Amino acid sequence: MFRIRQYIKMLLQNVCLPMLYRFWARRPVQKGKILMADAHHTMMPFSMRRMYETLKEEGKEPELFVADFGTLGFGAMLRFLVRFMRAYATAEYVFICDYFLPAASCKKRPETTLVQLWHSCGLMKKIAFDTGEDIPKNYRGNMFGNYSYLTMSAQVCVPVHAHALRIPQERIVATGISRTDYYFDPKWNARCQEQFYAQHPEAAGKKIVVWAPTFRGNAAQPYLIGLSDIQRAAAALGDDWQLLIKAHPHIDAHGRVSNCTIPTEELFAVADVLITDYSSVMFDYLLYKKPLVLFSPDLAEYEAKRGFYLDYRSMPFPVVEDGGALAGAIEGSAAYAEAHRAEQEDFCQTYTGACDGQATERILKLIGLTC
Repeated sequence: MFRIRQYIKMLLQNVCLPMLYRFWARRPVQKGKILMADAHHTMMPFSMRRMYETLKEEGKEPELFVADFGTLGFGAMLRFLVRFMRAYATAEYVFICDYFLPAASCKKRPETTLVQLWHSCGLMKKIAFDTGEDIPKNYRGNMFGNYSYLTMSAQVCVPVHAHALRIPQERIVATGISRTDYYFDPKWNARCQEQFYAQHPEAAGKKIVVWAPTFRGNAAQPYLIGLSDIQRAAAALGDDWQLLIKAHPHIDAHGRVSNCTIPTEELFAVADVLITDYSSVMFDYLLYKKPLVLFSPDLAEYEAKRGFYLDYRSMPFPVVEDGGALAGAIEGSAAYAEAHRAEQEDFCQTYTGACDGQATERILKLIGLTC
């Protein structure tokens, strides 16, 4: 059954979708036509939201194509693909924020600007063609080759992504990541705080620690490492602390582990400490200049299997591999951050230096889509 599904996907990707695109691309591009597309969520992803809101504020009307292909039935997926390819063929601008194979199914027309807003900041685990974990073995071609622009959080990320995605460096621009503009918005942060304490009044007066690990395995068979260690650490910390568990959506889809329904990015404003492992969420959180703990009980195995772009143990944050040391690292995280403030600020500037609250504006100016 798996092989049959893969064959059907290849047939759609390599034959059917290009045929549809070429048929509808006989029509001229519609000036001002904007698409925003994603195949990994049932609702507009956070990485796309700031751009969407800004376009709406400027009087633009983006067309949304958002679906979770992992849960979508075959018939519904076909209808989605036909609708998207028809719109894609005559669009002037297309925004995506993750791997989106329909946009890579054929060479796009040059009049269309395809902008990859990207869904992560900084550099951590290896991605795309730099690892055997991301690209399906039966995939032929370059799913990133149509990008007009790929936005990055800092200049240091540009050559790494050029190699990993096999695209020219001149298409990768350190404009900052659009969604991070929210983190510099006092009104947005105030709303996040208000929403959190409305849903969690029991947390008032406590220190908030958020555990947001990445998942292991794959989307079909994901698994989590370290949950029991986290629970023991929370018990050792006592009632002065509130533990929020934010598992990756792939984990929760197979049996809910998270104990908080608020999106992770909306918890940064209330968190006193973030615990993560190899997730790029750490770079978003670092923009708040708060204490961070890296809890990585399978570090040696993960490094050998996946690999990193930087020396994990040399980062200026406490790295905990033994669950028994976790509670102490959390309690001491504020003192550690203060003692290593200069190194942490340098690290943040190196990997997120273009994220300053103005990224969305720079992206729109780059592609000429401003009022």
